[in-house]
Amino acid sequence: MDRIDVHQHLIPPAYQDALRSHGITAPGGRALPDWTPELAQQLMTTVGISSAILSVSTPGTAFIPDPTEATKLAQSLNDYSANLAAEHPGRFGFLATLPMPDVAASAREAERALDALDADGVVLLGNAAGNYLGAEGQGELFRVLDDRSAVALVHPADLPGDAAPDVPPFAADFLLDTTRAAYLLVRNGIRRKYPNIRFILSHGGGFVPYAAHRLAATIFSETGTSPADLLDDFSGFYFDTALSSSASALPTLLAFAQPGHVLYGSDWPFAPDPAVLYFAAGLDAYDRIDDASRREIERTNALALFPRFGTAATTQPSTALLDKVRGNIRRQAFRGIARAISSKV
Repeated sequence: MDRIDVHQHLIPPAYQDALRSHGITAPGGRALPDWTPELAQQLMTTVGISSAILSVSTPGTAFIPDPTEATKLAQSLNDYSANLAAEHPGRFGFLATLPMPDVAASAREAERALDALDADGVVLLGNAAGNYLGAEGQGELFRVLDDRSAVALVHPADLPGDAAPDVPPFAADFLLDTTRAAYLLVRNGIRRKYPNIRFILSHGGGFVPYAAHRLAATIFSETGTSPADLLDDFSGFYFDTALSSSASALPTLLAFAQPGHVLYGSDWPFAPDPAVLYFAAGLDAYDRIDDASRREIERTNALALFPRFGTAATTQPSTALLDKVRGNIRRQAFRGIARAISSKV
């Protein structure tokens, strides 16, 4: 087995210390787990993961109110991650932590991490201290990412406001947080204005595949943008399977995402070993796809984003043509519906 895990976390010692110094012991509602490079590689061997793209999970640096201190922590985390990746070439990659919501500092750190540290991309929280990804005023960061055709993993954070009693944030709120960020990235035209950024939505995209038509209808009513274009933007995200490769979630995800846009993710160590094994088995046992399609999810699709881990396969011309024809039919149908709705408004 040679899976590429695009959603695996690291918890450097300095990050543990920073969290605990601010009284954070259970980010997202889950106790801070043990992590070392050795434990990560043990898990990877057990699950059949050859390469992991590591990222710092929520709360990132957003728990630090001082922008200067948040930037220093982000730089420290990225230096640590870069050294770890260099010590384990082919085994570990990393996504740079950015000190959001400070857009200017985040743009500078993204540039440093991508250009000088050879980061494989960046991780962006759905919201940083209540400031949502995709809101107005983030163009400086998006330009840096777009100029470099960067990969950006959209990872959820605690929702602004208090959590619901007896509902851990990671259980349901995280899915909504990802969906809110995706909604804004599409509604505010970020996906179209910065087309070179490859956004990965965590955990199967939150509620996006299930609710995309409802989301598109809402944006159409607010902006007049074609629902077909909006659905193209939503389905054009990449999606990881972390905690999402179940018999009920996979059919919707695979039916919705554009070909080649579903990637394997584990969410370890915040997803404990049994959960990682459970969802990996769910993908292995899913009998509505063949072995070639399963391999695309587990490895080949990721190589299109992270080519240094191997050689990406190309889409067969016949498949690409069929997808294009289907897309054109869908777009024409939705344009007709949009015109019909507009004529009655």
